[in-house]
Amino acid sequence: MNSENNFNELLTAYFNVKYSYICFSMSTHTFYKYQGTGNDFVMIDNRLSVFDTKNSLLIAHLCNRRIGVGADGLILLESDPNYDFKMVYFNADGQQSSMCGNGGRCIVAFAHFLGIIQDEAHFLAIDGSHSAVYDNGYIELKMQDVLSVFSKEDYFVLDTGSPHYVSLKTNLDSLDMASEGALVRYSEPFKSSGVNVNFAKKINADTFAVRTYERGVEAETLSCGTGSTAVAIAMFHSGQSTSKVMNLKTLGGDLVVRFEPLSSSYSNVWLCGAAVQVFKGTLEW
Repeated sequence: MNSENNFNELLTAYFNVKYSYICFSMSTHTFYKYQGTGNDFVMIDNRLSVFDTKNSLLIAHLCNRRIGVGADGLILLESDPNYDFKMVYFNADGQQSSMCGNGGRCIVAFAHFLGIIQDEAHFLAIDGSHSAVYDNGYIELKMQDVLSVFSKEDYFVLDTGSPHYVSLKTNLDSLDMASEGALVRYSEPFKSSGVNVNFAKKINADTFAVRTYERGVEAETLSCGTGSTAVAIAMFHSGQSTSKVMNLKTLGGDLVVRFEPLSSSYSNVWLCGAAVQVFKGTLEW
């Protein structure tokens, strides 16, 4: 197929999606693009309820990297009477999803930019309340406790706000994540609800390289915060490391995870790293 036909198909797809969610009138709204170690998000200040949270086609369109803004997900910052703000997160497929760690760090940076918080934040997400510390673009985000780690011979499954599969791979650099990640994500017993797939490689006693295939994106992302958290805890749980402060090297940059191990669970879990505003723009919806 030639380039002109490709362009025409792309243009047709754009208008098919665009006009499927047009209402009687459209208004211009500001959006922002943030990234945390390469995990990128469309961010919208929705304190005045300007965005239709049920419009999954619009969300998927905005996250589309060819005909939209392009992002791994979309995050709404909303008001909550008991917290500084509320985080509402959608995967790139347009569906509301479980907790996103890097997204949590990015929304803290966004809240600081908007003047909602200064150096500390307390916000509500789909998995409950979170605390965070902001320091000149570096965010430390308190995650939920990890109540259990399911161990098999060659992999681990745990919930760090989102469900994760973790396995060590010596050939991490050359791994075909599109096929290997999808193979696990759509296998039994994960097929029905899905799982995020993390492959890791030990670098030294407290440092692991991580690659992640994310459900909802259905592809490898440059970084996954809850995935890096899962790798850190799984590596401690398995005896691969005795450190309670782990360095995780993702394709998009470095993260730090620290935690306190209990008898069979993990508490005081923190995900730490930089979050950056990439650009701002306007859109009609």
